[in-house]
Amino acid sequence: MAAGIREKQAVALKRMLNFNVAPVKNSTGEPVWKVLIYDRFGQDIISPLLSVKELRDMGITLHLLLHSDRDPIPDVPAVYFVMPTEENIDRMCQDLRNQLYESYYLNFISAISRSKLEDIANAALGANAVTQVAKVFDQYLNFITLEDDMFLLCNQNKELISYRAISRPDITDTEMETIMDTIVDSLFCFFVTLGAIPIIRCSRGTAAEMVAVKLDKKLRENLRDARNSLFTGDTLGAGQFSFQRPLLVLVDRNIDLATPLHHTWTYQALVHDVLDFHLNRVNLEEPSGMENSPAGARPKKKNKKSYDLTALDKFWQKHKGSPFPEVAESVQQELESYRAQEDEVKRLKSIMGIEGEDDGAISMLSDNTAKLTSAVSSLPELLEKKRLIDLHTNVATAVLEHIKARKLDVYFEYEEKIMSKSTLDKSLLDMISDPDAGTPEDKMRLFLIYYISSTQAPSEIDLEQYKKALTDAGCNLAPLNYIKQWKAYTKMASAPTSYGNTTAKPLGLFSRVMNTGSQFVMEGVKNLVLKQQNLPVTRILDNLMEMKSNPETDDYRYFDPKMLRGSDSSVPRNKSPFQEAIVFVVGGGNYIEYQNLVDYTKGRQGRHVLYGCSELFNATQFIKQLSQLGQK
Repeated sequence: MAAGIREKQAVALKRMLNFNVAPVKNSTGEPVWKVLIYDRFGQDIISPLLSVKELRDMGITLHLLLHSDRDPIPDVPAVYFVMPTEENIDRMCQDLRNQLYESYYLNFISAISRSKLEDIANAALGANAVTQVAKVFDQYLNFITLEDDMFLLCNQNKELISYRAISRPDITDTEMETIMDTIVDSLFCFFVTLGAIPIIRCSRGTAAEMVAVKLDKKLRENLRDARNSLFTGDTLGAGQFSFQRPLLVLVDRNIDLATPLHHTWTYQALVHDVLDFHLNRVNLEEPSGMENSPAGARPKKKNKKSYDLTALDKFWQKHKGSPFPEVAESVQQELESYRAQEDEVKRLKSIMGIEGEDDGAISMLSDNTAKLTSAVSSLPELLEKKRLIDLHTNVATAVLEHIKARKLDVYFEYEEKIMSKSTLDKSLLDMISDPDAGTPEDKMRLFLIYYISSTQAPSEIDLEQYKKALTDAGCNLAPLNYIKQWKAYTKMASAPTSYGNTTAKPLGLFSRVMNTGSQFVMEGVKNLVLKQQNLPVTRILDNLMEMKSNPETDDYRYFDPKMLRGSDSSVPRNKSPFQEAIVFVVGGGNYIEYQNLVDYTKGRQGRHVLYGCSELFNATQFIKQLSQLGQK
């Protein structure tokens, strides 16, 4: 997996936009101008990977949604990138009949069925457009890559495969089959794009096991059909593999319900938790100026701004996993170094305005011309730096406002203590009934974490007391109803999940750390430092990847789609540790676990770990699913 999955998916997309021929690197000719037509699924796959500028470089002059009103452009080829659904295919047939474009390159995100292909063929015949349908391709790109080492399955219709959908008590077998097939279809696309056949491990008796069985079968069938196998020759031989196959660990969300509710302290996870952060784009509402408006004037409308936090953003790449205080400090340092550079340019400008003919001025001038030239050539770089500083100042300030208003530092520290079973410095009841600390949702999250992590559930009397306090604080108790059933149901076949026994160490208050004149007013926010500890998902991966024996993972099932006879054993064939692994959470994932895996891999040379999930949710979205499950 020398190349990250992001790279591979981007290469596949560029190839598709180039009419499914690999783009030639150094051709000087203009690209062929064309139109790109996608549906919402296609849009979600392309937007985190390719910017509008990159699309233009590939010759895409227009990109339009399939179901929008489109005008005919008769002399331009059109590249379609859509899911093979009924209504999409009807619309494509309509385009053929209306002769909208010169030629049609039809690319399906996921494999199209025979009958639907025949529908398109019939429409093309009816419209006399057979010669214009240039290519029909299955792209197997039905997943969304957000980072080099992170992907999720879908964003549109994600409620169809959400935690709630899988955990509904009244779910029928056929509904469950459909959900599993959707997940497996996307995972299959992922491995086709990766060009590798994994060894699959999963826990028994969970949704993850159903996914494993189906995926094993699907990979196996594809390998058997040697003529049409997607894992042969050109895709596999590209030297991506060090002869070693990756390990796919399928885990079920139920093994750890506390982490998705946890208040977090690292930058990326905080942005996802408290702001509107979606497919690598964060939307901020800018506070409007109220101070200088005359009394009685209507407050101005809030401006919405959106920023892309991408791989090209060096600051983001460097600090997305850092604790928030460090991020605030780094933004400040960047700002100071930028100001110093800016002052240098200004100083040179003023010197350049020298009059008079004395020798000193002349020699100074020639010396400074060189300096100015270098200053001018570094301008674009400076401007880009300025843009990133402004962006992160805005984002970090927005996050800080939430931290201060909701005392998120206190919550984070308190939850860490609960999860690591250390002594609590103040009672849970006080935290819940403190009107200044957090929103009702924050309190609910805290209590659920306490409830999930406790070895034995609190007694009825205590529980009533907590419930009353939560209701007084304005909480909706529906999530608790579900967690209560869940806990009784799992009755912890095993011991409750342990989260390591370390906690965050406070480094004193921020005000001492931050120099004066800083943009961020951090008084009273705790400067917590993180200690590396493995979350359950990371621990399971560690056991399976390093072949450690551990009661937690010893009975995990083992599948090898390449073995002729599928033998269901939990005994792994090879005993050597894996270099590369993919952890996939069935039922939804979050940035906290992703970050934990990234930190885990950092200390291990030559190990690559990818994190995938069926959907990506933050605590608010997860609580919403839990409360829907808890409403009778």
